[in-house]
Amino acid sequence: PVTTIQYSFPNAGIVDLKIYDLMGREVRSLVNEFTSAGTQSVVWDAKDNHGNSVSSGVYIYRLEVQGQMHSKKLILLK
Repeated sequence: PVTTIQYSFPNAGIVDLKIYDLMGREVRSLVNEFTSAGTQSVVWDAKDNHGNSVSSGVYIYRLEVQGQMHSKKLILLK
């Protein structure tokens, strides 16, 4: 199972995109780099930072761009 997370912002800047479980523990860091403005996307392959597959369930992704944070839930089904 994979999911694509798409995001868009008007100005270039450092983007930090991480996946968390419902207990608030970081599962995976997907992006932590300077990114150009516009629409971007990243694929999460349902693995944690150690390369282990994670279980089905509800996760939160947190996107931080230029000091602004946005969070959304995602459901992983296998």
